[in-house]
Amino acid sequence: MSVYEINLHEAIYSLSDALDLVGVTHIHHGKRVAYMATECGKRMGWQGARLDDLFQAAILHDCGVSRTVVHAQLAQFEWEKEADHCKIGAELLASCSLLHHLATTILHHHTHWSELARLDFPDEVKLAANCIYMVDRVDVLSLGVMSEGKDILLGKQEVRTRIAEKRGSWFHPDLVDAFLAVSGSDAFWLRLDSDNVDGYLATWLAHSSKREMRFNELKCLVKIFSHIVDAKSPFTRQHSDGVASLARYIGGLFELPKKNCEMLELAGFLHDLGKLRVPDELLEKPGRLTEAESTVMRRHSFDTYSVLKNVKGLETIALWAAEHHERVNGAGYPYQLSNGQLSLEARIIAVADVFQALAQQRPYRASLPPDEILRLLKEQVAGNRLDGAIVAQVEANLGACWQAAMPA
Repeated sequence: MSVYEINLHEAIYSLSDALDLVGVTHIHHGKRVAYMATECGKRMGWQGARLDDLFQAAILHDCGVSRTVVHAQLAQFEWEKEADHCKIGAELLASCSLLHHLATTILHHHTHWSELARLDFPDEVKLAANCIYMVDRVDVLSLGVMSEGKDILLGKQEVRTRIAEKRGSWFHPDLVDAFLAVSGSDAFWLRLDSDNVDGYLATWLAHSSKREMRFNELKCLVKIFSHIVDAKSPFTRQHSDGVASLARYIGGLFELPKKNCEMLELAGFLHDLGKLRVPDELLEKPGRLTEAESTVMRRHSFDTYSVLKNVKGLETIALWAAEHHERVNGAGYPYQLSNGQLSLEARIIAVADVFQALAQQRPYRASLPPDEILRLLKEQVAGNRLDGAIVAQVEANLGACWQAAMPA
């Protein structure tokens, strides 16, 4: 099995960038929560692995949120359905050997301390979950203050008072005391600005290094990204899985090296990451998109690259993923590359993406059968959009391609 050199902290940071795309007006929420949680943890005397786990859980705490409508509801101070995304996020992290130890923290990051104290698991995990809950609400309250046109320095005492009112009921008393201690200065609030919080997180990244990961470890991490994307709409569920499976299968038909086939699978999982920025209503629109709506949709492949490009070890995979809407005649996007500039792997992912999308039901049409998909693929070959040699392999192995594209 192939081994990859990946910086786990960079991958987690990029996942946070992807989650930011969902937030629309709540950009950098995960990063601000990670900063505030870490400052409170330091005040509590936490250090080493305990503090690092707190940081990781805090920056990923909303990984169960894919839809913009859900993110908007979570901007309320309290919402009756807030536990749903905690369960989804916990299940996602539990599925990944690299992050499974954070699952219980994520599951309870909206649980009141009065309830949390009675549950049977380690106090360290309870306190981490409750710390994230507390500063998550701090961020929501802060954004509320600023949405009213008030400078955060003028509104900081209002936020501190609201949190203090929940001392002992929603939040552990020691955590509230730690927050009140660290948030007394103006500097604490000024660091919530996007540029400043990025600088704070850069220090965390600087203390990490690449590590060896087996393919299955990296795959389970990448599948967290793809699950978040595919859960954005019932019409895209399992799309990334199908593209990944089909791209890897076609790579095998071309007898590409095993590692290239693995990388094709990973790029397939990641290709639509930028769609997290697309409003839910566009993905589920039953009719043709307007020109303005199409422009919003078209930027998703570039956003995919923007999220992934800084993860050392994923550079090639990021390029292949970003180029899945390029066409051999140069009429694709976002780079308008033509055949001589596109790798075979990028052209394979383009075909796999079109095949799987046609095989899935969409709001504007039903799922198409294999023969009809093949006819449409050949039309795109005739129009010099898709690679004819790749589509010929699909035609010669149509049944197996259908099975690969539609995993159970």
